[in-house]
Amino acid sequence: MPSAIEFQHVSRQFGTLRAVDDVNLSVEAGEFFALLGPSGSGKTTCLRLIAGFEQPSSGKVLLNGADVTGVPPYDRNVNTVFQDYALFPHMNVAENVAYGLRVRGAPVEEQRQRAAEMLALVQLESFGDRAPTQLSGGQKQRVALARALINRPAVLLLDEPLGALDLKLREAMQIELKNLQRKLKITFVYVTHDQGEALSMADRVAVFDRGRIEQLDTPRGLYMRPRTAFVARFVGGANVIEDELARRLTGFARSFAIRPEMMSFYSTTSTVTDGVISCAATVIDVQYHGATSRWQVRTEDGSVLAVVRPEPGVRGDSYAVGNKVRIVWPRDQMVMLERQ
Repeated sequence: MPSAIEFQHVSRQFGTLRAVDDVNLSVEAGEFFALLGPSGSGKTTCLRLIAGFEQPSSGKVLLNGADVTGVPPYDRNVNTVFQDYALFPHMNVAENVAYGLRVRGAPVEEQRQRAAEMLALVQLESFGDRAPTQLSGGQKQRVALARALINRPAVLLLDEPLGALDLKLREAMQIELKNLQRKLKITFVYVTHDQGEALSMADRVAVFDRGRIEQLDTPRGLYMRPRTAFVARFVGGANVIEDELARRLTGFARSFAIRPEMMSFYSTTSTVTDGVISCAATVIDVQYHGATSRWQVRTEDGSVLAVVRPEPGVRGDSYAVGNKVRIVWPRDQMVMLERQ
């Protein structure tokens, strides 16, 4: 069975800027696939290449095994949900949802019935007569989803769809989106710069940087086994220890990553047990986050590392800015990184 989406050596160049650089990837049918990366990393350009809004400078884009390179957006069985919802202000909710069927010339009764079905799917059955201006941000997002789904696309593309929502609503919509995708069993491709969104919803995640895929893996694989310093820092904010400090601590001149929550504090006079790595440091900042606190410490060579501990902090309540400490972590929790 062919992949729902396949990139074969796809590049997209804008003048001298190579926005997408020789990308190969496959997205399986029914998969929730996330494209994750900072602004300008190439993830949104990849989404636009799938949609047909952009054409590759080289390489091929395949949908369900068919080469759609050069095929216009309206001839691709995909639909897109944008961050700004793009609802028509002169149409009510039901008319917005039915718009795709209307463009295709479907009978009016079919438009009405299918719009009602889609509104029920997103739990807005009684909102059909309302204007978009009468909706909250979360309701507008659900209407945009219903409109995108009414033509039963094989692939739904979502371009930072929750970016305009507040934190609590964004978290609730993450759960709803994932449940909706499981129910419909269609392929979702989700663009975000928020690693929390990608890790919580996606089956697999492609991490982008400078137009290339740094790592493609499951959320757990990305978090626990980052391959590069960029992925380690971008996904979960790991500490990356490099160069002379790495050699002094481990005996190997190879960079490694250690998660802040895997690290602990000890006093400078404490005895360090076997199986751990230790490093002298000075506390330079403390941030309280409710369930956890986050310490910033500076090692003797000038490296700044983060340590995250539960509240009340374990062996850390008394440590304040300016204190000399010894930070320790289990040797088996270090992840050795590829040289770049």
